[in-house]
Amino acid sequence: MDSEITGMKFRLTVMNFLQFGAWGAYLTSMGTYLWSIGLGTNIGIFYAMQGIVSLFMPALMGIIADRWIQANKVYSLSHCLCGIFFLAAGYYGMISGKDVNLYILFTLYSLSVAFYMPTLALANSVAYTCLDMVRLDPIRYFPSIRIFGTIGFICTMWITDVFGFQSNHNQFIFSGILELLLALYIFTLIPPCPTSKDNKITSLVNAFGLRAFTLFKEKKIALFFIFSMLLGVSLQITNGYANPFITSFKDIPEYTNTFGVNHANILISLSQISETLCILLIPFALKRFGIKRVMLIAMLAWVLRFGLFGLGNPGPKVWMFVLSMIVYGVAFDFFNISGSLFVNKETDPSIRSSAQGLFVLMTNGIGATIGTLSAQAVVNHFVHSNSMIPQVEGWSYTWFVFAAYALVVAILFAVVFRYKHEK
Repeated sequence: MDSEITGMKFRLTVMNFLQFGAWGAYLTSMGTYLWSIGLGTNIGIFYAMQGIVSLFMPALMGIIADRWIQANKVYSLSHCLCGIFFLAAGYYGMISGKDVNLYILFTLYSLSVAFYMPTLALANSVAYTCLDMVRLDPIRYFPSIRIFGTIGFICTMWITDVFGFQSNHNQFIFSGILELLLALYIFTLIPPCPTSKDNKITSLVNAFGLRAFTLFKEKKIALFFIFSMLLGVSLQITNGYANPFITSFKDIPEYTNTFGVNHANILISLSQISETLCILLIPFALKRFGIKRVMLIAMLAWVLRFGLFGLGNPGPKVWMFVLSMIVYGVAFDFFNISGSLFVNKETDPSIRSSAQGLFVLMTNGIGATIGTLSAQAVVNHFVHSNSMIPQVEGWSYTWFVFAAYALVVAILFAVVFRYKHEK
């Protein structure tokens, strides 16, 4: 039994490493690539597409995994298709150079993320199911497995930076290769996940596996999902704009040769390094403080994340950037992973994949879509991408707007969300 447990934990560890490694290959640097080929005013649309597809793809794939096809097979197929479209996007970028057609690149990219975003929920569902198979408590054991996903994200960010992929199409090719590798790994080494054994269709809701949406009938869960959506607005903002913001200081002589300006991805990777530490705090934090206080801590961390960006620079105030990266671990993990564990705890196993898909829909779907499109409007208002004059002041106003929003959400959550925690 001990060898079975060790083997399962190792398989899930590798799975998470590749899952988020494929994402890290391009997520924080794509904005710089788009800026370099003259598509800087469209960065928000690209990141918003991750949210748009999350409105329906995670829930749809979750329903399929719950009722008809084993979750591990759906998971593998999704990564395979994602990898193919990412390779196509990278190849198109390679042959087009600076003359990239927005619509062609955007279409190929959209198809790739349409199959990637469902895997965020499926990865959780598969991991929780596999841990149940060997009788391990997900709240206790999943964070130590999930931490390797963040390590994978960091490794591919560094590779993208060191090999000079930050401002070119190779980041898409790199991600596509990792996607196909993960698809093969899942198909061969992850055990089958059972579908629902209840084949009796009693209503339209059950027929389409939409019972997860009935969770909104419970006030506590409904409020949790609503605030997850509001906080999800913040999720992709720094992924899209942190790299272009930091590299923009290159036009100012006193910052031209600073480490952060020339290796923005490595500097930003401090955020993910912070994640690896904060993930380990989640079991303690949830048991000690409960989901409300943990979520509130995450919201206040987002305020600091944005505010410190607005105040810092890559020169004498680089410590503010570093501190912003550190608090990101709390901002992301205490919301995203704790929220996933909370949903898993509060829902029936028969709708586990659907419920996780619904959580991703509210956060990476509705929330992130609103957030990235709104962020694009704010950035375009304060920052002029075609101007040769450094836009430091405009960027600062932009980050302060984001910080103010996160503070308002935190105050509302503290007042409205009621949850009695038992230690």
